[in-house]
Amino acid sequence: MLENIFKLKEHGTNVRTEIMAGITTFMTMAYIIAVNPLILSDAGMPAGPVMVATCLAAALGTFLMGFLANYPFALAPGMGLNAFFAYTVVLTMGLSWQAALAAVFISGIIFLLLTLTKVREAIVNSIPLSLKYSVSVGIGLFIALIGLKNAGIIVHNPATGTLGLVTPHYFADEALLSLLPFGTSPQSIMLALFGLVITGALVVKKVRGSLLWGILATTIIGIPLGVVQLGQKFSPVSMPPSISETLFAMDFAAVFSYGLIPIIFAFTFVDLFDTIGTLVGVSSKAGMLDKNGHLPKANKALLADSIATMAGAALGTSTTTTYIESAAGVAEGGRTGLTAVTTGVLFLLALFFSPLVGIIPSAATAPILVIVGIFMMEPVTKIDFSDYLEAIPAFFAMFMMPLAFSIAEGIVFGVISYTVLRALTGRAKEISLTMWILTALFIVRFFVG
Repeated sequence: MLENIFKLKEHGTNVRTEIMAGITTFMTMAYIIAVNPLILSDAGMPAGPVMVATCLAAALGTFLMGFLANYPFALAPGMGLNAFFAYTVVLTMGLSWQAALAAVFISGIIFLLLTLTKVREAIVNSIPLSLKYSVSVGIGLFIALIGLKNAGIIVHNPATGTLGLVTPHYFADEALLSLLPFGTSPQSIMLALFGLVITGALVVKKVRGSLLWGILATTIIGIPLGVVQLGQKFSPVSMPPSISETLFAMDFAAVFSYGLIPIIFAFTFVDLFDTIGTLVGVSSKAGMLDKNGHLPKANKALLADSIATMAGAALGTSTTTTYIESAAGVAEGGRTGLTAVTTGVLFLLALFFSPLVGIIPSAATAPILVIVGIFMMEPVTKIDFSDYLEAIPAFFAMFMMPLAFSIAEGIVFGVISYTVLRALTGRAKEISLTMWILTALFIVRFFVG
């Protein structure tokens, strides 16, 4: 049955590999189950229902990706988008979280229309192959940076005003300890470094499931170090809380009274290009692009993303999007929708095992992001850096992602530089109509915000 549904042999994989890849993807992104409610609760949303909405939206979106597109990509409420939702839209602009959910739902409708008219697919396929390779590399740098930051290995250095490597003097100065991410301690940093070493060794030895074993080993070591807190009455199983407080809580009237068009545009823009960047980058690493550099069934993948955004808002969470952590499952050999379905099932089970999932520290998942970032660097060898017409846009796409802390901004700089350079050097005929339109929109965006 699984062979008929997911065409495992056709994709050079098997059930065991797909399930292991799905588990690895889930373990790498399971932090969202705890982090998303934490962020959205700052906006006044009830944490328990948000946790349920997070798991349900992730499961639904990931199931759709697996069954509609047969791709090994997972979806969940997006990091960055949830922070924009809570700290900008609600806390800074003063809108209610119910109105913000309505804005997310409307952005989902826009995604759906763009998908059904194949506009999103045209955007994906119009990005030149060199930029697609650079997007993959840029995502690798980006998620490695996230991993190092989550682990507390690099922090904002007050001496330089930039990111800097943690040094022993941070551990001796109480004031400087405040620079570390929330929940990070010297012990957790040491644990993350241990996780990075042990996972790296497993990868070098080509141990099957090395990323998953790295997470488990790091978590277990974290118990005696005090990083993983079990508690005297720790119980791994519990019934999920009611979702009634957030279910269909969207306030559409506020959309018109507050004038949320700029906010809806912001949600739409960031999710659109974060998703495109993730699909292109992870697909190029997995060898899923065809000979023309196009992603087959891109429209079905984008359809899953669109529906998941609308469903997530209805359930009570910020924008649901395709996760770059899907690269962890791809790195473990995941090539079909069975990987995604496995991840989706685990999100449903997490509703009842949320205490168990919640004990996995960022010190255990952060090293995985760094290792996956290394995996994502391989396509850089396919970029011709001797041809500066290709090298300059690729460079901007790769490095603006980690520097701007945004996949979308990396794509913006890559697309603009690609178009402008060709126009100025007499090669405008090589620029597709879609790339011209994207460039114009990106330039306008710089002036209108």
